[in-house]
Amino acid sequence: MIHLSDIRAAADRLRGIATRTPVIRNERLNALVGATVLLKAENLQRTGSFKIRGAYNAIASLTPAERANGVVAFSSGNHAQAVALAARLLGCPATIVMPTDAPAFKVDATRAHGAEIVLYDRYTEDREEIGRKLAAETGAAVIPPFDHPAIMAGQGTAILELIEDSGPVDALFVCTGGGGLLAGSATAATALCPGVRVFGVEPEAGDDHVRSLVAGHPVGIDVPRTIADGLQTQKPGALTFEVNRRFIAGVRTVSDAELVSVMAFLFEQTKLVVEPSGAAALAGLLKDPAPFRGQRVGVTLSGGNVSLQRFMELTRDARPIH
Repeated sequence: MIHLSDIRAAADRLRGIATRTPVIRNERLNALVGATVLLKAENLQRTGSFKIRGAYNAIASLTPAERANGVVAFSSGNHAQAVALAARLLGCPATIVMPTDAPAFKVDATRAHGAEIVLYDRYTEDREEIGRKLAAETGAAVIPPFDHPAIMAGQGTAILELIEDSGPVDALFVCTGGGGLLAGSATAATALCPGVRVFGVEPEAGDDHVRSLVAGHPVGIDVPRTIADGLQTQKPGALTFEVNRRFIAGVRTVSDAELVSVMAFLFEQTKLVVEPSGAAALAGLLKDPAPFRGQRVGVTLSGGNVSLQRFMELTRDARPIH
């Protein structure tokens, strides 16, 4: 379990490191939802996603001796880039385990930050097993993408900022892969906004959180087939699930087509570029906005790491949002 005090401590560590990203409002979007929608633009964050918050907080929390041994992480891209940059800033060697089908854009960016990359097949190999074996061989510390108190606390600083900058919210929508951003966000929001309703949003093909909430414990699924590569987790974290089951009001699922429509809408209406995963939270709100009319709704735009070619391919035939 983490607390607001942990998130505030993470915010202190991140001062001058993480970008205090803007909260974007759009009149067209407000009219569509019938509410005041507050978009936390983490697509404008360093490394292009919120992940630097948790990665830096976790590595900065290690002892100097632990950092000297290096860190190991496993990620499809956004956490990989964040750990690579955080390690470089803290003078720490980093090895990142990435899937062979990770977007080349993300692989190249991770390598550019100085990390060593080990590739694996996400459909036949276990990235955690590979990462922990590397750590055992080298003495490096494992920096998991979500299931770690310092990761959750670091991610929660995004919503701490949103509320400090724009005031309290009645509801909050957060994209959900392993549940780290959701756990940190829910912890911050419920502490600062009594009565807030927090919702996770995940791909229809990757509904492990929905299944887990029904079952009452983390449930694993096959690797989801979705364009949202940052949300292709197979099972909620043990730690993140315990936080989320306590604080959130529910989880919505969205289709790939809905993700693409939101990407196109955000580009046209706000001039923001988001990747498929980064569009999930807003897609979840737009799926059924009626319960939130007249309210103040926070939404995470979690990342913008998508190449121009991929963005154009995906949005070319996007269905308009009315």
